[in-house]
Amino acid sequence: MSQDTEQQDHISKKTAVYRIPGMDTVEVRRDVEYHATETGARTLDIYYPHGSKRAARLPAVVFVAGFPDAGFEARVGCKFKEMGSTVSWARLTAASGMAALTYTNREPATDIHALLEYVRANADALGIDETRLGVWASSGNVPLALSLLMQKDNAYLKCAVLCYGYMLDLEGAEGVAGASRMFGFANPCAGRSMDELSTDLPLFIARAGQDALPRLNETLDGFLSEALARNLPLTFVNHPTAPHAFDLFDDTETSRALVRQILAFMQFHLLEVI
Repeated sequence: MSQDTEQQDHISKKTAVYRIPGMDTVEVRRDVEYHATETGARTLDIYYPHGSKRAARLPAVVFVAGFPDAGFEARVGCKFKEMGSTVSWARLTAASGMAALTYTNREPATDIHALLEYVRANADALGIDETRLGVWASSGNVPLALSLLMQKDNAYLKCAVLCYGYMLDLEGAEGVAGASRMFGFANPCAGRSMDELSTDLPLFIARAGQDALPRLNETLDGFLSEALARNLPLTFVNHPTAPHAFDLFDDTETSRALVRQILAFMQFHLLEVI
């Protein structure tokens, strides 16, 4: 395998297997400072549909980063917001009519709140509708996203997409806690329960049937069972033959259809339901 091919196949370079018109012409406002600290500024990239007017505030999707950038960069070679997967999903979202927010962090569980506070306080200047935000998370980023769904006064959150992710440790389980220690992602939901989740916030959950990460599907399956028992507003898709991160590694029509379904879910809850 050539060096160029190896670089293209590196996880940091992998992009979504689905493309739509307008992805390459979205407008990107880069490195907006959302939080200044003694350890350095945290910054935000905002992806807008091509030709969008800042005066017309857009709903936005936050791509949740559950790994500290320092550890993530040491493992992968770049920050979360620079990943090919993050960039391609942000472009897909913007080309679908919504703004997309990606960001740097140092302390995931606190920086996400600083980000949301900044975006909501500066919505007019950013061209974002602070009353219509969604979250998108995958893999080890999901526990941090779930913690947002447990916060009080989160009516501005209109939907959440959770893809092939570690969920909650229920009834004394330790699958998420163990994975958090192994991989280094934040687990602010430790010790919390399903009863703390918002009961009216629509969820989209995607499962990879051939996921090989330790105990991941065990946590996901338990979450699904409890969510159904509570009659939560849930859209669930199981991709039975797919590996972890199928949106990047499984270039099949089934995976592309699932990406389309996720985009349609976000459009419905952020663009059509006002």
